[in-house]
Amino acid sequence: MANKQLFASARALPRADTLNCEMAPAYGYELRHKLAQLAATGTLHDNFYSGAGAQLADVIGLVKAVGPAFVARTAVYARSKGAMKDMPALLAAWLTVGEPDLAIRVFGRVIDNGRMLRIFVQIMRSGVVGRTSLGTRPKRLVQQWLEKASIATLMRASVGKDPSLADIVRMVHPRPADSVRRAFYGWLLGRPYDVAALPGEIAGFEAWKRDRSRPLPTVPFEWLTAEPLTTPQWAELVDRMGWQALRMNLNTLARHGVFQVDGLAARIAERLSDAEAQSRAKVMPHQLLVALGTVDEAIPLTIQAALEEALERSLAGVPAVPGRVVVAPDVSGSMSSPLTGYRKGASSKVRCIDVAALTAAAIMRRNPGTRVMPFAHDVVALDLDPLARVAVNAARLAAIGGGGTQVSAPLAKLNADRTDVDIVIIVSDNESWVDGRDGNGATATMNEWNRLKKRCPAAKLICIDLQPHGTTQAREGADILNVGGFSDALFETVARFAAGLSAEDWVGEVMEIEI
Repeated sequence: MANKQLFASARALPRADTLNCEMAPAYGYELRHKLAQLAATGTLHDNFYSGAGAQLADVIGLVKAVGPAFVARTAVYARSKGAMKDMPALLAAWLTVGEPDLAIRVFGRVIDNGRMLRIFVQIMRSGVVGRTSLGTRPKRLVQQWLEKASIATLMRASVGKDPSLADIVRMVHPRPADSVRRAFYGWLLGRPYDVAALPGEIAGFEAWKRDRSRPLPTVPFEWLTAEPLTTPQWAELVDRMGWQALRMNLNTLARHGVFQVDGLAARIAERLSDAEAQSRAKVMPHQLLVALGTVDEAIPLTIQAALEEALERSLAGVPAVPGRVVVAPDVSGSMSSPLTGYRKGASSKVRCIDVAALTAAAIMRRNPGTRVMPFAHDVVALDLDPLARVAVNAARLAAIGGGGTQVSAPLAKLNADRTDVDIVIIVSDNESWVDGRDGNGATATMNEWNRLKKRCPAAKLICIDLQPHGTTQAREGADILNVGGFSDALFETVARFAAGLSAEDWVGEVMEIEI
C-alpha cells in the first residue's frame, strides 16, 4: 500500500507556476498583489535584476487589468503608507486617463507637495499614460493645487527642475488671487511685476543678493546654499533647515566649518533629539542607519549620539511579536545593490542588505529571544548581542554580504535542528536559485515550510520582499503573508498578521484604503 501521508502532502503543495529573475522556480503574485508590490518597492530605476523600462511596462499592463478603483487605492497606499514618490505619481497620472473621476478624488492625497507635483507633470508630459499634454482635467487639478498653495509652499516648490515650478506655471496659467500672488508669478517667470506687491521674503532675498552684508532673508535654505556663504551664515542656516534636511546636510555643514562655532554642535544635537520634530519629518529608520554610517569624522560625537537615539526612536513601531520568533535577513550578493535602484550620479547609499539587516536587528531588540539567521547560499553563523544598539547589530549583519541566494536555507536549518517556532520572518529580494526545484514541483521554500508546519502547526511565515520583481518563494495562504516595502507601515502589517488580526492578505490591507 502506498504511503498516503507522503503522497497527500506532495499533492497538497502548490506547484511553482513561474520563474524568477534567476530563471529558478517561483510563484507569481496575483495581479493586484503584483501592482501593490511594484508600487511599494519600485522606483522606476534600473536595479540588480531588471530595468526601469520593465517596471514601467509591468505597471502599465497591470493597471489595465486590475481596475481603476484598486489603482486609486494603491496610489494612496504607496504614498501615504509606503512613502513612495514616482510610483504613486504614475498611478495618479494614469487615472487621469483611465478613470478621471477617481483621479480627482485621489489627486490631493498623492500629490501632497511641490516635488510630487513636478513628478506628476513630468510623467503626464512623457506620454507613458497615453497623452503628451496635461489635458483639461489634469490641468485644472494642477491649477487648483497652485491656487490653494500658500506662498511659503510655492517657494519651497520652486526648488527643483525638469520641470521647474516656473515651467508648470507657464503650462497651466493659474489665476492669481491677489496682487501678491500676481507679483510672485511675475518674479518666478522673469516677467515684469509690481515690486511693492512682491512677498516680503522674496523682496528680502533680492535685496540680499544686491548687498550680501544684509541679514539672511527668510527663504528656503536651498536658495541660499546655491550662493557663496560665510561660516557664520552657514551656521545661521541650521535653524532654517527642517529635521530631515538637517540630518542630510551634516557633512556639508562640517565642510563649511559650522561645528567650530561655539555652542552650535549642542544646538544641532538638541534639534536631532526632538522626538516630535522627528515624527513630523517622517524619516525612515534605514535613512538614519545610513546617516550614521556616512557621517564625516568631523561630526561631533554628541551629534552622532543624537542620530543613534533618533534611530532607536524610529523603531518604536516594531512589533512585539508573541511566541518564538525567527528573523532571517538575506545577505546574498544581489542584496548589496541600491535599495531604490541605480541612478546616474545619485544612487542611494541605502542597500537592500542594509534594510534587511536593520529589520532583523530591530525585531531582535523588540523581541528578546529572537533567533537571527542571516543567509545567502546557506545560513551564516553569527552571534549578535541582543542588548547591543540596533545600529551595531545591523552593521554586523550588513557586513556579511555575498554569495548565492537560497531562501529555503533558514527553514531547512530549523527543520534539521527540530527547532520549534511560532513566527518566521524572511527579508529578501526573493531571487532564490541555489535550492532549485523539488521533485513535486513546489519550491524548496514551500517544501521546507510544509515540513516545519508538521512540527509546528500554528506557525506563521512572513516574507518581506524588498524589490519589485513580482515573484515569491512561498505561495500566499492563511499561514503565509507576502508583503513588500521598506517603510514604517511594514511593521504594522507584520504585527497584525502575527497577532491574527489581519483577516486578509496584503491586498486586503490595500483595499482598506478609502477613496
